[in-house]
Amino acid sequence: MRHWDMRDPRLLLLALALSLSLVALIAPTAETMRKSFDTLVIVDITGSMNTRDYTARGKPVSRLEHVKGVLRDFIADLPCGSRFALGVFTERRPFLLFEPIEVCDNYAPLTHTIEALDWRMAWEGDSRIAAGLFRAIEMARDLNTDLVFVSDGQEAPPLPFSGPPPFEGRSGEVRGLIVGAGGYELSPIPKFNDEGREIGFYGVEDVPHDNRFGLPPPGADQREGYNARNAPFGAALTVGEEHLSSVREPYLQSLAGKTGLSYAHLVGASDLLHDFKQAASPQYRAVALDLRPMLGATAATALIAIFLLLPALERLVDSRARRIQIAKPQKMGDRNENHLGGNRYPARGPGAGAWPDAHQGR
Repeated sequence: MRHWDMRDPRLLLLALALSLSLVALIAPTAETMRKSFDTLVIVDITGSMNTRDYTARGKPVSRLEHVKGVLRDFIADLPCGSRFALGVFTERRPFLLFEPIEVCDNYAPLTHTIEALDWRMAWEGDSRIAAGLFRAIEMARDLNTDLVFVSDGQEAPPLPFSGPPPFEGRSGEVRGLIVGAGGYELSPIPKFNDEGREIGFYGVEDVPHDNRFGLPPPGADQREGYNARNAPFGAALTVGEEHLSSVREPYLQSLAGKTGLSYAHLVGASDLLHDFKQAASPQYRAVALDLRPMLGATAATALIAIFLLLPALERLVDSRARRIQIAKPQKMGDRNENHLGGNRYPARGPGAGAWPDAHQGR
């Protein structure tokens, strides 16, 4: 009957691997404190976000499609324990799709919801960026989250001469980012019919190029057809570039300065996460750490040691022992040759007597 040597490293490592594997089956967890983030993301879904000035796999994609891809990777990189809320913006106010939920446990529904974002969800065609941002800040304050407001910054209709509405909140009360989406060069805005089919691009005559609410700008009295009562902005239509689109970065940066938010241009998920962490307020909360990966990795290491490292070590030791064993007879032979060979007895010079009788016959 074979007796197991309890000091055998193979047996000890095998017992360790088996024990760790059994423990991993019960899915153990450990509580640890981890830095996390609570985030409300508001995405602009107005018409200009259909402008194709990003690329993916060598093909042009719209700003909205690029935002969706970045957000999927963004929540994947957030630490477990973080909470994520999502809303959309059009006209002058944001609409909350769902309140903050934990990102790791709810990753699949989060990504599916982001993928479903579509410009057809918009309930109005206007895009009053400042008003929408101010209400998004109020929403983030009520939810007790940081804010990421994603927009190209193109007001539609354009701002009046008096500028955007004043911000009545407290600057810096909500932390986060205004993210400018879009390229810096002007690009055409796709045009769709009532059935949602693309039919070309917006032309000069399709959109207003100025805002005729409020007071007229200086010099309006010099315009053709000016009438202080009936045509204070003049009779001629203003022609500009509102039918084209680019990220209105200086305008978004000015809004960030008024509200105490930071600004970042939308490139990729890693850049967005870096900029967000710099601007956000992290939360430290207890989260459950899954120990199964650690246990499984340790068990696998023990098995690798049993079947790969120990045999290799034994072969190395055996090879060295054989080399030592082969070298020993060679050294003993050298010593015997010195004692038994021709050098055992000293040479006898001329006139020396005969060898003793005991050596005569040798």
